[in-house]
Amino acid sequence: MKKDICCIGHITKDKNTTPRQTVYMSGGTSFYFAYGFNHLPDKVSFGLVTKLGSDDAAVVDKMRADGIDVLNFPSRHTVFFENIYGADQNDRTQKVRAKADPFTVDEMRGLDAGIYHLGSLLADDFSPEVVKYLSSKGRISIDAQGYLREVRGEDVYAVDWKDKRDILACTDIIKVNEHEMEVITGSSDPQTAARQLAEWGVKEVVVTLGSYGSLILADGQFHCIPAYEPHEIVDATGCGDTYSAGYLYCRSQGEGFAESGRFAAAMCTLKLEHSGPFDRTADDVRRIIAG
Repeated sequence: MKKDICCIGHITKDKNTTPRQTVYMSGGTSFYFAYGFNHLPDKVSFGLVTKLGSDDAAVVDKMRADGIDVLNFPSRHTVFFENIYGADQNDRTQKVRAKADPFTVDEMRGLDAGIYHLGSLLADDFSPEVVKYLSSKGRISIDAQGYLREVRGEDVYAVDWKDKRDILACTDIIKVNEHEMEVITGSSDPQTAARQLAEWGVKEVVVTLGSYGSLILADGQFHCIPAYEPHEIVDATGCGDTYSAGYLYCRSQGEGFAESGRFAAAMCTLKLEHSGPFDRTADDVRRIIAG
């Protein structure tokens, strides 16, 4: 698999509950990222690597039928998440009903990509050895959320990131939200947290702040990205993954940090307006940016 961008992460079975509705669907960083990418112009080659239980192989068949290049490794189980949202879509409670097997170095040997986006869902998805190995093959982009999730029974608890200094030292791009940045760095100030992550070795730090927009620190400079207001908020599940897809799509083509951030933020606005992954076009995104 030779691609410009390779997303690696488990596809999940999700039960998403909001004040308006309960929806059962596939999910996970890899799922939302892949479909977001699949609706953008084919200027950047993309592949997905995942692991599913044998009973859920139909999900991969559907993604392939939709034009997504998927490499699926077997797992004893598929990850099963329950996401519960209150009236404030920035707040989420999670339950983990089942876990999938972690990714291994041997499974990574046949991959060839310019950027590896690691969509962690649980703390043991990617060992330091896997990340270090991939960093020898290409640039590393990490969504930090899974590294901060410890499962006790079926409950998810926020914990600090084990081995964070080793992994961040070989990370080129990281995306964190306001809660994740505080757990990792101990700071509730986005700029302070971003500077700390940069000091630990990350070259591009992206902090998403929900309805308050996002902040990017790269080359020693901050870029403040607005949040574009949606017509209505239906489902926030997958918004962070949609942001990562838009950001990496633009950055891989050489677009600037601020331009990439605005494109990513506008994708999130469109994603918020319905359940399921991003399903609009790049022209729709540009219309949001234009106002």
